[in-house]
Formats: sequence, C-alpha cells, structure tokens
Amino acid sequence: MKNRIQNISIAISLLVLTTLSSCKKYLDINQNPNAAEEPPINGLLANTTYSTAYNVFGASNITSYYTQYLASPNPASDVDIYNTINTSDAWTGIYDDDLSKYRYGFFNIMTDLYEMKKFAAQKGLNAYIGVSDILMALHLSMATNLWGDIPYIEAFLGVENLTPKFDDAHALFDTALILLDAGINLLQQAGTQGQLNASSDFIHAGNAQAWIKTAHAIKARMLNQLSKTTGYNSDAVLSAVDSAYTSNADDAQVSIFEVRNPWAQVAINNAGLDLDGWLSSYFVNATNGITYGVIDPRLPLITDTTRDGKYRGTPNGKGRAGTGTEKEECYLSVTGWYSTDNSPLQIITYAECEFIRAEAAFRKGDKLTAYAAYLAGIKASMQKLGVADAAITLYTTHPAVAVGADNITLALILKEKYVACFLNPVTWDDMRRFDYDKTYKGFTLPLNAVLSTFIRRTSYPVDEISTNGKNVPDIQLSDRLWWDQ
Repeated sequence: MKNRIQNISIAISLLVLTTLSSCKKYLDINQNPNAAEEPPINGLLANTTYSTAYNVFGASNITSYYTQYLASPNPASDVDIYNTINTSDAWTGIYDDDLSKYRYGFFNIMTDLYEMKKFAAQKGLNAYIGVSDILMALHLSMATNLWGDIPYIEAFLGVENLTPKFDDAHALFDTALILLDAGINLLQQAGTQGQLNASSDFIHAGNAQAWIKTAHAIKARMLNQLSKTTGYNSDAVLSAVDSAYTSNADDAQVSIFEVRNPWAQVAINNAGLDLDGWLSSYFVNATNGITYGVIDPRLPLITDTTRDGKYRGTPNGKGRAGTGTEKEECYLSVTGWYSTDNSPLQIITYAECEFIRAEAAFRKGDKLTAYAAYLAGIKASMQKLGVADAAITLYTTHPAVAVGADNITLALILKEKYVACFLNPVTWDDMRRFDYDKTYKGFTLPLNAVLSTFIRRTSYPVDEISTNGKNVPDIQLSDRLWWDQ
C-alpha cells in the first residue's frame, strides 16, 4: 500500500491545495452563509485526515519541551521554564480564515469534521460519518489534555456565535468515548468498506477496517489515561487494545506532504542556523547509556553525534553550551528517521498499543502478559525505525532491559514507551499520570523554572483571550486536570 500511495502523491497534493481553497471559501465568515457553496465531501476528508497529523505535530511542538524530548538552545526560554506561552498556532481559532494557518489548528479541523459529518448524513455516507466521529474524538482528547475546558457545543455555530462558551473537559472526555463507539458502529455497517475515497484519505487510504482499529487504539489510550481515577478499568483497556493494532502496518500516520514533514523543516531550519529542534539532555541521557546503562540503537537514527563523536543533549532551561554553530550538542538530523522530508507524522501506533497493553496487564496483576507486551513494544518501535535484527536482539537481551516477567515494573514500561513515542504528545499525558520524577528516572525541573512544581497544563492562546476573554477559564499552569488529581 505504501508504494501505491507514493504513486498518487502528486495527485493527492493537488487535491489538498484545491481542498484548502474550497474549504476556506466555504467557511469565510464574511460571506453570506445562505449563499455558501457546499464543500466537496472528499475535499473535507482530505483536509481533515491530512491536517490531523499536523495538529499532532502542533501539540508536540509544545509538549516535547515539557517531556524533555527537546530543549531550547536559548537560556531560560519560555517553553522550557514553564512560562506562559502563546499557543495560538495550535489553537488557531474557530473562524480564522488565514489560509497559511488553516491546516494547523484544532478548531479549524474540528469545524471541518462537523461539516463533513453533516453533509455525509445528508448523503447517507456512514463511512464518512464514522471517520468524522473518530477524528473528532481524537481532537477532543488532545485539546482537553492541553488546555482543559474548551469550546465544543457552541463552537460550530459560525457567525451566530463568535464567543462560544467553554465546555467541561471531563464531559468532553465522555463525549469523545461516545463518538468513538459511534464511529466504530457506523464503520462496521454493510457498505462502508470501499465507500471512502482512497486518494482523499491520507491516514488509511479509504480502508474502513483500518479506521475501526484506529478507533479502538484511541479508545485504549483514553481509557488508560484514567489510571489515577476511580473510573480506571484494566479489562476495558485490554478489550479495546485487543481490537486495535496487530502490527506496524496498522499505524495511523501521514507520510505524504505538500513540501515536507514539518519536523524535517525544523531540522533544515536548524542546519541553516535558525536554531530549533535541539534534543534535551534528559532524552539523550536516557538513550546513550548514561541513565539506564544501555545504549539504545534508535538514538543514531534520530540524531548525529557531536563534533567529538558523542551524544550530548541540551539541559532544559540552561540553553546551549557553545555558539550553536560548532556541533557541540545534538539536534534533530536532516537525515534522521523522524525528520526527513518524507518521514511519517505518527498519530497512534502499534508500539504504543503494546505499551498500553503492558501497563493494563501489569495493573491487573498479569506480569507475564505485561512483560511480553513490553518486549513487543520495544521490538515494534525498533523494527519500524529500521534497527537491524542483531541490534534489536542485543538490546532486548541486555540485563537492563531483559528483566524477566517477575521483575517488570511500571517504571520500565514507561521508560520504553517514552522512547517509542518520541515527539508524540501522549507522553505528556503519561508524565502527568505518573508524576514525572516519581517514575521517570533522573527527570528534574528545568533550570530557571518559574514554577516550583512540574507543569500540568498549557496556557490558553492569546488570540482566544483577546476575542473570547469572558469565557476563557482563569487557570494556573500548575493546576491539575480532572484526570490528574
């Protein structure tokens, strides 16, 4: 399927460009809504599937500093030290008609999902409704995990309400689970397989069964997020993950871009001395043998060595040691697995599902299943990145990794999940669930942190505060979300 997608990449790129223009025209609030043209439903499918991956990137471009995957090369950078930052690029605004930003905002895409569902219902296209429900659930989950309460019920009324109220994050979590079940049920109905336009679906190329697996994977992720609440149910998590992915081939990701993967652009910018994409010393030390006593073979596939042949990261909050031009620290490589032009933007993966299985089984007391899933997650991640079989065997048989079922711990499961989910915002959910330094070995507050505790949520965007300030909740970045109590 990968080759088939590559063969039609040029045609799909043209479709995206056409789609973005047509959807922008449809959603332009300066037009008479009674005269608006109906957007093409395949155009909405293309825009929403393509842009979902970009929204994962947009979220990760914030959370990767909180999880210390990345560090700013500048000392006391706001995103490093838990200062208030402007998250408008991720939020973007419900009615923003700036085409250059149109693809990269949660609520722009949620608006398109709302419209796709509406038009699909009119046409009796259950597969499109199902995909809309699944992607809406994913966006609700990601957005509430970033900000907490967000607009939803009043968010899609257009010019009728430019200042929507914010809905309770816990209630929206429940809504997302309902949407996932609805999406699964719709996609299981007769006639849905083959209904989706394959060239308009950037995630699963029109495969309804693949979408069902993805819905179960997202559901497993969300149910596992409840680990600090009385609503956690390991059996429910395991049931969901059993219906999800069975190999790397199932992963939800986007691999075709108008220009290049956005992480590749970060790497290119850095190579051109627009400094960005620097690896945190925490991540580097977790994989170069310093923290855990075993060298991870994925590290050379992510970054290059420094000029003295070592792997060295940048401490969060401290900034770079040298000038930034002498290759004294590590950063995303232009040839790295995550940051080449055609590297996939991963949404949710088989490897993550195996670590979810490992955690849920461990909590149930089934250490044999937990250990097997832990090893399966490591192998899946390494195989996907192209690690040689011999190197995988060497790593998974190392005493620091091959601890046996009797000695498996949540800390070990989370340590491996941390590496396998590199640059995915789900890691910030995990770190909050596991209280950072209580589970992640060697994890500390960034230098010059403005908070005395680890960050628990991100700030609401400046754009939303300026246009809808009366409804924006008053929060502190140390305030815990409902599932993080």
